[in-house]
Amino acid sequence: MVKFAHMADVHLGGWKQKPMQELNFQSFQKAIDISIQEKVEFLLIAGDLFDTAYPSIEILKETFAEFKKLKESGTPCFLISGSHDYSVSGKTFLDVLEKSGFCKNVSVFEDDGSVLLLKPTKFRDVVFYGYPGKKTGLDVGDLKRLKLEHSDGKFKILMLHTTIDKAVETLGNLPIDYIKADSLPETDYCALGHIHILLKYKSFVYPGPVFPNNFAELENLKHGHFCIYDSNSEVPLRRIELKIKQTERIEIKINNSSEATEKIISELNKRNVYDKIILLRISGEIESPQNQIKFFQIEEFAKRKGVYFLLKNTHNLKTKEIEMELEIEKSENVEEETIKLYSSQNPSAFDSFIPQLMNSLAIEKQEGETSETFSSRILDESRKILRF
Repeated sequence: MVKFAHMADVHLGGWKQKPMQELNFQSFQKAIDISIQEKVEFLLIAGDLFDTAYPSIEILKETFAEFKKLKESGTPCFLISGSHDYSVSGKTFLDVLEKSGFCKNVSVFEDDGSVLLLKPTKFRDVVFYGYPGKKTGLDVGDLKRLKLEHSDGKFKILMLHTTIDKAVETLGNLPIDYIKADSLPETDYCALGHIHILLKYKSFVYPGPVFPNNFAELENLKHGHFCIYDSNSEVPLRRIELKIKQTERIEIKINNSSEATEKIISELNKRNVYDKIILLRISGEIESPQNQIKFFQIEEFAKRKGVYFLLKNTHNLKTKEIEMELEIEKSENVEEETIKLYSSQNPSAFDSFIPQLMNSLAIEKQEGETSETFSSRILDESRKILRF
């Protein structure tokens, strides 16, 4: 009998926006707390604990505090590195966690070029095998040569941070490299990470990310997940939802850019958005660059309504192409006449600076001048023109 927690793709430090970064950490914190409360025998992290091999000191301090709590509860942690926290040099902050006694990296193997032999790590009656995720799917080629060294453990766990064929099928047959699940050595449980989906195929399990990592994942998954496996239960695998904040999706189509800001604010005002993550997806067309949506005004309104954080996606928002007909007698006047016509059709306080900026960008690099000096000279000239 065995009971353990399985999480992956934590990506601590992944969100650049501070409020979202804090939610990411709170979700990880909640997963740790639930694991302790459930009295699991151990915890698995199948790669990408951190979003980079070299996270910030602040992220490390908070993470170490959680691992200390886990250790004090008597819950050991076994992990592998993922494609984000993997380093070609082999040196990452996962080593610091391990040397501090907070976890055990089970990526122990020998590779003679023809066979990749994974060595066992034993804990009670359980044996672990692991292999790290690598950048650009380089691990897939390695895994095609995978073999497991024999061990007498009663329950075998394989930990991989990779893409299996069943995940690609779920995602819609994307053109990414993968390993066939059925070609891998048979184990009692295969703890997977890397693909941010909820999937179980035979003994292969993707638990989903501990917190969604981008706008689209927040739309699809809404919140984070991890798994608890209990061999003594009638249904051994349970998915645990990590509900930290509610999300509210707002989709707006813009037909008239001058009314866009008011339309978005009006939609926000109709809804109960207090303490929610707002996913604002905007599509349509803007008539000209001057008729931009006033996002600062929208964000200020969202704050007054008590929105936790507003995320916007403008991927499907286009600017109509401006067609200009010019009658020019001399070809050397094309630039000047184009600027004049554009300025007359699109009046702006910035128009007076355009000719001067065009001239400053026409400055040529001097013989013997370094690229750094040349760039600084152009920037200095532009600052003088713009008066800042």
